[in-house]
Amino acid sequence: MSDTSGEAASNTTARRILDWAESGVPALTGFPSGPALIPPGVAATVAREHTTRIAALTGGRVRLDGARLLTERAACTGSTRGGTRSAGRACRLLPTADGWAAVSCARPDDPVLLAALIGRDAVDDPWPAVAEWLRTHPGAELAERAELLGVAAGPIAPVSAKPPQPLRPRPVDNLRVVDFSALWAGPLCAHLLGLAGARVIKVETPTRPDGARRGEPGFYRLLHGGHESVVLDPGDPGQRRALRELVASADIVIEASRPRALAGFGLDARAFADAGGTWISITAHGRASNRIGFGDDIAASAGLVARASDDTPLFVGDAIADPLTGLTAAVLAMSAPADGSGQLWDISMSAVVAATLDPGAAATVPIDESHIVAPARRVATGTAPESGRDTATVLAELGVRPG
Repeated sequence: MSDTSGEAASNTTARRILDWAESGVPALTGFPSGPALIPPGVAATVAREHTTRIAALTGGRVRLDGARLLTERAACTGSTRGGTRSAGRACRLLPTADGWAAVSCARPDDPVLLAALIGRDAVDDPWPAVAEWLRTHPGAELAERAELLGVAAGPIAPVSAKPPQPLRPRPVDNLRVVDFSALWAGPLCAHLLGLAGARVIKVETPTRPDGARRGEPGFYRLLHGGHESVVLDPGDPGQRRALRELVASADIVIEASRPRALAGFGLDARAFADAGGTWISITAHGRASNRIGFGDDIAASAGLVARASDDTPLFVGDAIADPLTGLTAAVLAMSAPADGSGQLWDISMSAVVAATLDPGAAATVPIDESHIVAPARRVATGTAPESGRDTATVLAELGVRPG
């Protein structure tokens, strides 16, 4: 290797470590009683590249530090590193018969689903039985059963898929965004589009409100401040028609559902894109997969884990697949085909994570706590609407009666 090449590699490594150190992620990576760890890969660098691009696309209107966005939920919740337990403590890394796997238990019905996965009776604490079952079963069997039951779990395994690349830049100010997503990835995309000047209308159903409403209020307000809220029941014929009319009025639709769920609402992503709209579809592993996942288990199963000295995998950050995907989705939404046609963006969260795992930057590096920046909160702009606050106003504007 030439001296020039060696210097370039050294500079790249230094930038990777600096970006991680300034992101706050090392503070959330490692055992609680052990040192903070610099994770493998270049996710913090990629996140900063995304926000640099967004700043350029918005003429400087939106200036954020992508690396810092990776940890702002933890700054709101006070989450800390947990080693083989996620920062939010809802996901665990457990050994299988042939490796390791990430298993989430975040929803109220997950203990019952995990009991069904391992063929046991449901109990309040499913973890001992799940750990016992995994030790004698391969990761592939876990993945198969998890997909059938709708459990967020999977083995740590390489992912070869790559996320889509942005097209020609386009402004989004004054565009209408209809956001069906929940939790973090999709709402972060909507938040960034709103900061860029788009009008964001959040849509929920009466039986499936955004689960983040039950989380830390400040974080929810941060992502949804200044947006509008519409609640419609797709099981009601009149409201189902109103839902279709609202979608037809949109320039950009964001959703994080499996395609069959959208079909049950009477919504067709491909038809919307063919009619000239931009459809942002965020899924755990792509629209062709029925597997589900959350930010922690998706990141770990895609390979973004730190390693202890004995090679035990450890969680990186807090649900890091979510903010990485939200940033990616926002950059894609701020682009469009050169001919002015529509676009259906199929964004796999696992592919987004895998694209940051540069083989040349695979090492886990301990770092002194004094050399890292702690997660920090951003100041929310505007207030987050109560669920359904704007339903009547938005539908009246469209000339639609919900009933």
